Amino acid sequence: MSEKEIDVSVDSVVSGHHSDDGSQDTLSWTEGEEKRLVRKIDFLVMPLLMLGFFALQLDRGNIGNAMTDFFLADVGITQFQFNVGQQLLSAGIVLLEIPSNLILYKVGPTVWIGTQIVAWGFVASFQAFQKGLGPYLATRLLLGLCEAGFIPAGLFTITRWYKRDETSKRFSWFFIGNMFAGACSGLIAYGILHMRGVCGLAGWQWLFLLEGLFTILVGVLFISLFPKAPGNPVSMFGFRYFTERESQILERRVLLDDNTKQHTHQHVTRAELKAVLTNWRLIPHILLTICALAPSSTLFAYAPSLVISFGYERLKSNAMISIGAWILLVTNVSWGVIADRIGFRGPMVALGLFIYWGFVLGNRILITSTNSTARFAMLTLSIAFSSNWHPINGSWMALNAKTAGERSITMAIFIMAANTSGIVGSQLFQAKDAPLYQTGWTVIISLASVGVVASIFANLQYYLLNRKLELKEDAVTGGRKYKY
Repeated sequence: MSEKEIDVSVDSVVSGHHSDDGSQDTLSWTEGEEKRLVRKIDFLVMPLLMLGFFALQLDRGNIGNAMTDFFLADVGITQFQFNVGQQLLSAGIVLLEIPSNLILYKVGPTVWIGTQIVAWGFVASFQAFQKGLGPYLATRLLLGLCEAGFIPAGLFTITRWYKRDETSKRFSWFFIGNMFAGACSGLIAYGILHMRGVCGLAGWQWLFLLEGLFTILVGVLFISLFPKAPGNPVSMFGFRYFTERESQILERRVLLDDNTKQHTHQHVTRAELKAVLTNWRLIPHILLTICALAPSSTLFAYAPSLVISFGYERLKSNAMISIGAWILLVTNVSWGVIADRIGFRGPMVALGLFIYWGFVLGNRILITSTNSTARFAMLTLSIAFSSNWHPINGSWMALNAKTAGERSITMAIFIMAANTSGIVGSQLFQAKDAPLYQTGWTVIISLASVGVVASIFANLQYYLLNRKLELKEDAVTGGRKYKY
Protein backbone atom coordinates (compact mmCIF):
# COMPACT_ATOMS: atom_id res chain seq x y z
CA MET A 1 0.00 0.00 0.00
CA SER A 2 1.37 3.44 -0.90
CA GLU A 3 2.20 5.91 1.82
CA LYS A 4 -0.19 8.74 2.45
CA GLU A 5 1.27 12.08 1.40
CA ILE A 6 0.96 15.08 3.66
CA ASP A 7 0.66 18.31 1.69
CA VAL A 8 1.07 21.29 3.93
CA SER A 9 0.47 24.90 3.06
CA VAL A 10 2.42 26.86 5.62
CA ASP A 11 1.20 30.37 6.23
CA SER A 12 2.59 33.13 8.41
CA VAL A 13 0.61 31.97 11.43
CA VAL A 14 2.51 28.69 11.45
CA SER A 15 5.98 29.48 10.21
CA GLY A 16 6.06 33.15 9.39
CA HIS A 17 7.67 32.33 6.03
CA HIS A 18 6.64 33.29 2.52
CA SER A 19 8.44 32.91 -0.77
CA ASP A 20 10.02 35.90 -2.49
CA ASP A 21 7.06 36.38 -4.84
CA GLY A 22 4.68 36.68 -1.91
CA SER A 23 3.01 33.29 -2.34
CA GLN A 24 2.69 30.84 0.50
CA ASP A 25 5.54 28.39 0.99
CA THR A 26 4.47 24.74 0.73
CA LEU A 27 6.09 21.58 2.00
CA SER A 28 5.05 17.97 1.43
CA TRP A 29 6.16 14.80 3.15
CA THR A 30 4.89 11.25 3.54
CA GLU A 31 3.81 9.52 6.71
CA GLY A 32 6.68 7.08 6.31
CA GLU A 33 9.15 9.93 5.98
CA GLU A 34 7.80 11.53 9.15
CA LYS A 35 7.96 8.26 11.08
CA ARG A 36 11.60 7.79 10.09
CA LEU A 37 12.34 11.35 11.19
CA VAL A 38 10.64 10.78 14.57
CA ARG A 39 12.75 7.65 15.09
CA LYS A 40 15.82 9.74 14.35
CA ILE A 41 14.77 12.23 17.04
CA ASP A 42 14.17 9.33 19.43
CA PHE A 43 17.74 8.11 18.97
CA LEU A 44 19.33 11.56 19.21
CA VAL A 45 17.37 13.84 21.53
CA MET A 46 15.84 11.40 24.02
CA PRO A 47 19.00 9.43 24.98
CA LEU A 48 20.89 12.62 25.94
CA LEU A 49 18.00 13.91 28.04
CA MET A 50 17.55 10.50 29.67
CA LEU A 51 21.28 10.26 30.40
CA GLY A 52 21.15 13.65 32.13
CA PHE A 53 18.21 12.49 34.25
CA PHE A 54 20.08 9.27 35.05
CA ALA A 55 23.02 11.30 36.36
CA LEU A 56 20.73 13.59 38.36
CA GLN A 57 19.02 10.73 40.15
CA LEU A 58 22.32 9.02 40.91
CA ASP A 59 23.62 12.16 42.61
CA ARG A 60 20.35 12.99 44.32
CA GLY A 61 19.49 9.52 45.57
CA ASN A 62 22.82 7.91 46.43
CA ILE A 63 22.71 9.33 49.93
CA GLY A 64 20.13 6.64 50.79
CA ASN A 65 22.76 4.04 49.88
CA ALA A 66 25.40 5.97 51.82
CA MET A 67 23.22 5.57 54.92
CA THR A 68 24.01 1.84 54.93
CA ASP A 69 27.76 2.56 55.13
CA PHE A 70 27.83 4.43 58.48
CA PHE A 71 27.34 7.81 56.76
CA LEU A 72 25.64 9.43 59.75
CA ALA A 73 28.37 8.37 62.17
CA ASP A 74 31.24 9.27 59.82
CA VAL A 75 29.88 12.76 59.06
CA GLY A 76 28.70 13.33 62.62
CA ILE A 77 24.99 14.06 62.14
CA THR A 78 21.73 12.67 63.52
CA GLN A 79 18.81 11.22 61.58
CA PHE A 80 16.80 14.41 62.19
CA GLN A 81 19.67 16.51 60.79
CA PHE A 82 19.86 14.13 57.85
CA ASN A 83 16.16 14.76 57.15
CA VAL A 84 16.72 18.54 57.33
CA GLY A 85 19.47 18.23 54.72
CA GLN A 86 17.07 16.36 52.43
CA GLN A 87 14.57 19.18 52.89
CA LEU A 88 17.20 21.75 51.95
CA LEU A 89 17.94 19.81 48.77
CA SER A 90 14.29 20.01 47.73
CA ALA A 91 14.00 23.64 48.88
CA GLY A 92 16.98 24.65 46.75
CA ILE A 93 15.33 23.10 43.70
CA VAL A 94 11.99 24.82 44.39
CA LEU A 95 13.61 28.23 44.86
CA LEU A 96 15.24 28.35 41.43
CA GLU A 97 12.80 26.27 39.37
CA ILE A 98 10.99 29.15 37.65
CA PRO A 99 14.10 31.40 37.24
CA SER A 100 15.91 28.43 35.68
CA ASN A 101 13.19 27.91 33.09
CA LEU A 102 13.13 31.62 32.27
CA ILE A 103 16.84 31.34 31.44
CA LEU A 104 16.25 28.13 29.47
CA TYR A 105 13.63 29.84 27.32
CA LYS A 106 16.11 32.57 26.43
CA VAL A 107 19.42 30.72 25.91
CA GLY A 108 18.19 27.26 24.84
CA PRO A 109 18.64 23.75 26.26
CA THR A 110 22.13 22.95 24.93
CA VAL A 111 23.95 25.58 26.95
CA TRP A 112 21.70 25.80 29.98
CA ILE A 113 20.98 22.12 30.65
CA GLY A 114 24.58 21.11 29.90
CA THR A 115 25.94 23.78 32.26
CA GLN A 116 23.60 22.63 35.01
CA ILE A 117 24.74 19.02 34.71
CA VAL A 118 28.41 19.99 34.99
CA ALA A 119 27.69 22.29 37.96
CA TRP A 120 25.85 19.76 40.10
CA GLY A 121 28.41 17.11 39.07
CA PHE A 122 31.15 19.13 40.80
CA VAL A 123 29.00 19.60 43.91
CA ALA A 124 28.15 15.89 43.98
CA SER A 125 31.85 15.00 43.79
CA PHE A 126 32.87 17.35 46.60
CA GLN A 127 30.24 15.76 48.87
CA ALA A 128 32.81 13.04 49.40
CA PHE A 129 34.82 15.36 51.66
CA GLN A 130 32.08 16.76 53.91
CA LYS A 131 32.47 16.53 57.67
CA GLY A 132 30.05 17.91 60.22
CA LEU A 133 26.56 19.41 60.12
CA GLY A 134 27.46 22.71 58.41
CA PRO A 135 29.17 21.20 55.35
CA TYR A 136 26.45 18.55 55.07
CA LEU A 137 23.62 21.11 55.01
CA ALA A 138 25.54 23.41 52.67
CA THR A 139 26.26 20.70 50.10
CA ARG A 140 22.67 19.44 50.08
CA LEU A 141 21.35 22.97 49.52
CA LEU A 142 23.94 23.72 46.84
CA LEU A 143 23.19 20.45 45.08
CA GLY A 144 19.50 21.39 44.97
CA LEU A 145 20.23 24.88 43.64
CA CYS A 146 22.38 23.49 40.84
CA GLU A 147 19.85 20.80 39.91
CA ALA A 148 16.94 23.28 39.87
CA GLY A 149 15.22 23.47 36.52
CA PHE A 150 16.72 20.39 34.87
CA ILE A 151 13.56 18.27 34.87
CA PRO A 152 11.10 20.97 33.67
CA ALA A 153 13.73 22.05 31.14
CA GLY A 154 13.88 18.51 29.81
CA LEU A 155 10.09 18.22 29.68
CA PHE A 156 9.71 21.56 27.93
CA THR A 157 12.41 20.62 25.42
CA ILE A 158 10.53 17.40 24.61
CA THR A 159 7.34 19.36 23.84
CA ARG A 160 9.29 21.36 21.24
CA TRP A 161 10.42 18.24 19.36
CA TYR A 162 7.23 16.14 19.49
CA LYS A 163 3.55 16.41 18.59
CA ARG A 164 0.78 16.19 21.19
CA ASP A 165 -0.02 12.50 20.64
CA GLU A 166 3.69 11.66 20.93
CA THR A 167 4.35 13.52 24.16
CA SER A 168 3.12 11.29 27.00
CA LYS A 169 5.21 8.34 25.83
CA ARG A 170 8.33 10.53 25.53
CA PHE A 171 7.72 12.02 28.97
CA SER A 172 7.66 8.45 30.27
CA TRP A 173 10.86 7.68 28.38
CA PHE A 174 12.48 10.76 29.90
CA PHE A 175 11.60 9.56 33.39
CA ILE A 176 13.18 6.21 32.55
CA GLY A 177 16.50 8.00 33.10
CA ASN A 178 15.39 8.71 36.65
CA MET A 179 13.96 5.26 37.25
CA PHE A 180 16.83 3.41 35.60
CA ALA A 181 19.17 5.22 38.00
CA GLY A 182 16.95 4.07 40.85
CA ALA A 183 17.15 0.53 39.55
CA CYS A 184 20.93 0.63 39.07
CA SER A 185 21.94 2.76 42.06
CA GLY A 186 21.53 -0.07 44.56
CA LEU A 187 23.58 -2.45 42.42
CA ILE A 188 26.24 0.19 41.80
CA ALA A 189 26.34 1.10 45.49
CA TYR A 190 26.64 -2.57 46.45
CA GLY A 191 29.91 -2.71 44.49
CA ILE A 192 31.34 0.71 45.34
CA LEU A 193 30.59 0.53 49.06
CA HIS A 194 32.91 -2.47 49.29
CA MET A 195 35.74 -0.01 48.51
CA ARG A 196 35.73 1.20 52.15
CA GLY A 197 39.36 1.60 53.19
CA VAL A 198 40.79 2.08 49.68
CA CYS A 199 43.10 5.13 49.77
CA GLY A 200 41.82 5.78 53.28
CA LEU A 201 38.32 6.69 52.09
CA ALA A 202 34.98 5.33 53.27
CA GLY A 203 32.74 3.48 50.83
CA TRP A 204 30.21 6.34 50.77
CA GLN A 205 33.02 8.77 49.88
CA TRP A 206 33.93 6.68 46.85
CA LEU A 207 30.22 6.54 45.96
CA PHE A 208 29.88 10.34 45.87
CA LEU A 209 33.21 10.86 44.14
CA LEU A 210 32.83 8.35 41.32
CA GLU A 211 29.20 9.13 40.54
CA GLY A 212 29.90 12.87 40.63
CA LEU A 213 32.76 12.51 38.13
CA PHE A 214 30.48 10.47 35.88
CA THR A 215 27.96 13.35 35.95
CA ILE A 216 30.58 15.88 34.86
CA LEU A 217 31.37 13.67 31.87
CA VAL A 218 27.66 13.50 31.00
CA GLY A 219 27.45 17.31 31.12
CA VAL A 220 30.36 17.68 28.71
CA LEU A 221 28.74 15.18 26.31
CA PHE A 222 25.43 17.02 26.48
CA ILE A 223 26.98 20.40 25.66
CA SER A 224 28.96 18.87 22.81
CA LEU A 225 26.19 16.82 21.17
CA PHE A 226 22.70 18.16 21.90
CA PRO A 227 21.01 19.95 18.94
CA LYS A 228 19.95 23.53 19.61
CA ALA A 229 16.33 23.46 18.37
CA PRO A 230 14.03 21.72 15.84
CA GLY A 231 14.40 24.68 13.47
CA ASN A 232 18.17 24.72 13.97
CA PRO A 233 19.19 21.12 14.74
CA VAL A 234 22.91 21.81 15.01
CA SER A 235 25.22 21.00 17.92
CA MET A 236 27.19 23.66 19.74
CA PHE A 237 30.29 22.65 17.77
CA GLY A 238 28.51 22.88 14.42
CA PHE A 239 27.68 19.25 13.76
CA ARG A 240 24.43 19.05 11.74
CA TYR A 241 22.24 16.01 12.39
CA PHE A 242 19.46 16.71 9.88
CA THR A 243 19.26 17.90 6.29
CA GLU A 244 17.68 21.26 5.48
CA ARG A 245 14.50 19.52 4.37
CA GLU A 246 14.38 17.41 7.53
CA SER A 247 14.82 20.48 9.74
CA GLN A 248 11.90 22.17 7.97
CA ILE A 249 9.70 19.13 8.51
CA LEU A 250 10.83 18.90 12.16
CA GLU A 251 9.63 22.39 12.94
CA ARG A 252 6.50 22.54 10.81
CA ARG A 253 5.01 19.19 11.74
CA VAL A 254 5.01 20.22 15.41
CA LEU A 255 3.60 23.71 14.76
CA LEU A 256 0.87 22.38 12.49
CA ASP A 257 -0.12 19.97 15.24
CA ASP A 258 -0.09 22.71 17.89
CA ASN A 259 0.77 26.30 16.92
CA THR A 260 0.97 27.29 20.60
CA LYS A 261 4.48 25.82 20.48
CA GLN A 262 5.64 28.63 18.23
CA HIS A 263 8.31 30.84 19.82
CA THR A 264 7.24 34.33 18.82
CA HIS A 265 9.66 35.97 21.27
CA GLN A 266 12.87 35.03 23.09
CA HIS A 267 11.55 35.42 26.60
CA VAL A 268 8.51 34.53 28.66
CA THR A 269 6.18 37.54 28.84
CA ARG A 270 4.66 38.92 32.05
CA ALA A 271 1.22 38.06 30.71
CA GLU A 272 2.24 34.41 30.23
CA LEU A 273 3.74 34.26 33.72
CA LYS A 274 0.61 35.79 35.24
CA ALA A 275 -1.66 33.45 33.28
CA VAL A 276 0.09 30.39 34.71
CA LEU A 277 0.32 31.68 38.27
CA THR A 278 -3.42 32.46 38.30
CA ASN A 279 -4.53 29.27 36.53
CA TRP A 280 -6.78 27.57 39.10
CA ARG A 281 -6.98 24.43 36.95
CA LEU A 282 -3.42 23.59 38.00
CA ILE A 283 -4.37 23.31 41.70
CA PRO A 284 -5.47 19.63 41.69
CA HIS A 285 -2.39 18.71 39.62
CA ILE A 286 -0.14 20.41 42.16
CA LEU A 287 -1.99 18.88 45.13
CA LEU A 288 -1.85 15.31 43.82
CA THR A 289 1.84 15.73 42.92
CA ILE A 290 2.83 16.97 46.37
CA CYS A 291 0.75 14.47 48.34
CA ALA A 292 1.33 11.35 46.24
CA LEU A 293 5.04 11.89 45.56
CA ALA A 294 5.96 12.69 49.19
CA PRO A 295 5.78 8.99 50.19
CA SER A 296 7.84 8.11 47.11
CA SER A 297 10.74 10.31 48.24
CA THR A 298 10.55 8.71 51.69
CA LEU A 299 10.62 5.18 50.28
CA PHE A 300 13.64 5.79 48.07
CA ALA A 301 15.59 7.46 50.88
CA TYR A 302 14.80 4.82 53.50
CA ALA A 303 14.19 1.66 51.45
CA PRO A 304 17.67 0.18 52.12
CA SER A 305 17.28 0.83 55.85
CA LEU A 306 13.78 -0.69 55.83
CA VAL A 307 15.07 -3.84 54.15
CA ILE A 308 17.77 -4.12 56.83
CA SER A 309 15.03 -3.85 59.50
CA PHE A 310 13.27 -6.82 57.83
CA GLY A 311 16.32 -8.91 58.74
CA TYR A 312 18.39 -8.78 55.55
CA GLU A 313 22.15 -8.14 55.31
CA ARG A 314 23.38 -4.52 55.36
CA LEU A 315 25.08 -4.12 51.97
CA LYS A 316 22.83 -6.67 50.26
CA SER A 317 19.84 -4.43 51.01
CA ASN A 318 21.10 -1.91 48.44
CA ALA A 319 20.87 -4.50 45.68
CA MET A 320 17.50 -5.85 46.84
CA ILE A 321 15.67 -2.53 46.60
CA SER A 322 16.58 -2.30 42.91
CA ILE A 323 13.96 -4.97 42.15
CA GLY A 324 11.07 -2.56 42.66
CA ALA A 325 12.86 0.10 40.64
CA TRP A 326 13.28 -2.30 37.69
CA ILE A 327 9.57 -3.11 37.75
CA LEU A 328 8.87 0.64 37.87
CA LEU A 329 10.64 0.99 34.53
CA VAL A 330 8.09 -1.35 32.96
CA THR A 331 5.01 0.23 34.58
CA ASN A 332 6.29 3.71 33.69
CA VAL A 333 6.67 2.98 29.96
CA SER A 334 3.39 1.05 29.88
CA TRP A 335 1.46 3.97 31.35
CA GLY A 336 2.95 6.41 28.83
CA VAL A 337 2.26 4.21 25.81
CA ILE A 338 -1.33 3.51 26.87
CA ALA A 339 -2.01 7.21 27.62
CA ASP A 340 -0.88 8.25 24.13
CA ARG A 341 -2.75 5.38 22.48
CA ILE A 342 -6.12 5.99 24.14
CA GLY A 343 -5.70 9.77 24.12
CA PHE A 344 -6.66 10.21 27.79
CA ARG A 345 -4.06 11.12 30.42
CA GLY A 346 -6.30 11.80 33.43
CA PRO A 347 -7.77 8.30 33.83
CA MET A 348 -4.28 6.79 33.63
CA VAL A 349 -3.07 9.12 36.39
CA ALA A 350 -6.02 8.20 38.61
CA LEU A 351 -5.58 4.47 37.95
CA GLY A 352 -1.88 4.57 38.75
CA LEU A 353 -2.51 6.42 42.00
CA PHE A 354 -5.24 4.00 43.06
CA ILE A 355 -2.98 0.97 42.54
CA TYR A 356 -0.18 2.72 44.46
CA TRP A 357 -2.60 3.51 47.30
CA GLY A 358 -3.49 -0.16 47.58
CA PHE A 359 0.12 -1.27 47.98
CA VAL A 360 0.84 1.49 50.51
CA LEU A 361 -2.12 0.26 52.53
CA GLY A 362 -0.65 -3.24 52.36
CA ASN A 363 2.60 -1.97 53.91
CA ARG A 364 0.68 -0.46 56.81
CA ILE A 365 -1.31 -3.65 57.39
CA LEU A 366 1.87 -5.79 57.46
CA ILE A 367 3.82 -3.41 59.66
CA THR A 368 3.92 -5.77 62.66
CA SER A 369 4.21 -8.95 60.59
CA THR A 370 7.17 -11.26 61.21
CA ASN A 371 7.01 -12.47 57.60
CA SER A 372 10.06 -10.70 56.12
CA THR A 373 9.33 -11.99 52.63
CA ALA A 374 5.80 -10.56 52.61
CA ARG A 375 6.97 -7.19 53.90
CA PHE A 376 9.76 -7.00 51.34
CA ALA A 377 7.35 -7.98 48.53
CA MET A 378 4.86 -5.27 49.53
CA LEU A 379 7.62 -2.64 49.76
CA THR A 380 8.87 -3.71 46.34
CA LEU A 381 5.41 -3.37 44.77
CA SER A 382 4.95 0.04 46.39
CA ILE A 383 8.16 1.22 44.73
CA ALA A 384 7.10 -0.39 41.43
CA PHE A 385 3.95 1.77 41.28
CA SER A 386 5.19 4.80 43.22
CA SER A 387 5.53 7.24 40.32
CA ASN A 388 4.54 5.65 37.00
CA TRP A 389 1.61 8.11 36.87
CA HIS A 390 3.89 11.14 37.40
CA PRO A 391 5.14 11.69 33.80
CA ILE A 392 1.56 11.38 32.51
CA ASN A 393 0.46 14.09 34.91
CA GLY A 394 3.19 16.33 33.50
CA SER A 395 2.12 15.60 29.92
CA TRP A 396 -1.47 16.33 30.89
CA MET A 397 -0.49 19.75 32.25
CA ALA A 398 1.74 20.56 29.27
CA LEU A 399 -0.98 19.80 26.71
CA ASN A 400 -3.34 22.29 28.38
CA ALA A 401 -0.89 25.21 28.24
CA LYS A 402 -1.92 27.89 25.74
CA THR A 403 1.51 29.15 24.60
CA ALA A 404 5.13 28.03 24.58
CA GLY A 405 5.95 30.49 27.37
CA GLU A 406 3.07 29.26 29.52
CA ARG A 407 4.17 25.68 28.91
CA SER A 408 7.67 26.48 30.11
CA ILE A 409 6.41 27.98 33.39
CA THR A 410 3.80 25.23 33.81
CA MET A 411 6.54 22.59 33.68
CA ALA A 412 8.55 24.57 36.24
CA ILE A 413 5.56 24.65 38.61
CA PHE A 414 4.98 20.94 38.00
CA ILE A 415 8.50 20.08 39.16
CA MET A 416 8.34 22.64 41.97
CA ALA A 417 5.38 20.64 43.29
CA ALA A 418 7.37 17.41 42.89
CA ASN A 419 10.25 18.81 44.91
CA THR A 420 7.93 20.30 47.50
CA SER A 421 6.82 16.72 48.00
CA GLY A 422 10.45 15.97 48.85
CA ILE A 423 10.34 18.59 51.60
CA VAL A 424 7.26 16.87 53.04
CA GLY A 425 8.55 13.34 52.52
CA SER A 426 11.90 14.04 54.17
CA GLN A 427 10.29 14.21 57.62
CA LEU A 428 7.78 11.34 57.41
CA PHE A 429 10.13 8.83 59.05
CA GLN A 430 11.47 10.00 62.41
CA ALA A 431 14.06 8.27 64.60
CA LYS A 432 11.61 8.02 67.53
CA ASP A 433 9.20 6.12 65.24
CA ALA A 434 11.83 3.57 64.13
CA PRO A 435 12.10 0.77 63.21
CA LEU A 436 8.42 0.11 62.35
CA TYR A 437 7.53 3.74 61.52
CA GLN A 438 3.87 3.19 62.40
CA THR A 439 3.09 6.91 62.45
CA GLY A 440 5.04 7.45 59.25
CA TRP A 441 3.16 4.77 57.32
CA THR A 442 -0.17 6.11 58.59
CA VAL A 443 0.69 9.58 57.27
CA ILE A 444 1.80 8.02 53.97
CA ILE A 445 -1.63 6.37 53.55
CA SER A 446 -3.32 9.71 54.28
CA LEU A 447 -1.20 11.53 51.70
CA ALA A 448 -1.78 8.86 49.05
CA SER A 449 -5.52 9.09 49.72
CA VAL A 450 -5.49 12.85 49.13
CA GLY A 451 -3.60 12.21 45.89
CA VAL A 452 -6.28 9.80 44.66
CA VAL A 453 -9.07 12.27 45.48
CA ALA A 454 -7.22 15.14 43.79
CA SER A 455 -6.72 13.06 40.62
CA ILE A 456 -10.47 12.33 40.49
CA PHE A 457 -11.21 16.04 40.92
CA ALA A 458 -8.75 16.95 38.15
CA ASN A 459 -10.50 14.52 35.77
CA LEU A 460 -13.89 15.89 36.75
CA GLN A 461 -12.93 19.53 36.20
CA TYR A 462 -11.77 18.94 32.61
CA TYR A 463 -14.81 16.83 31.85
CA LEU A 464 -17.14 19.60 33.05
CA LEU A 465 -15.16 22.30 31.24
CA ASN A 466 -15.36 20.39 27.98
CA ARG A 467 -19.08 19.76 28.46
CA LYS A 468 -19.59 23.48 28.98
CA LEU A 469 -17.65 24.28 25.82
CA GLU A 470 -19.61 21.72 23.82
CA LEU A 471 -22.87 23.39 24.86
CA LYS A 472 -21.58 26.71 23.54
CA GLU A 473 -20.34 25.34 20.21
CA ASP A 474 -23.66 25.92 18.48
CA ALA A 475 -23.50 29.62 19.28
CA VAL A 476 -19.75 30.29 19.47
CA THR A 477 -17.03 28.76 17.32
CA GLY A 478 -13.42 28.22 18.24
CA GLY A 479 -14.04 27.07 21.80
CA ARG A 480 -10.90 25.74 23.51
CA LYS A 481 -10.94 22.02 24.31
CA TYR A 482 -9.06 20.85 27.37
CA LYS A 483 -7.11 17.62 27.33
CA TYR A 484 -7.94 14.88 29.78
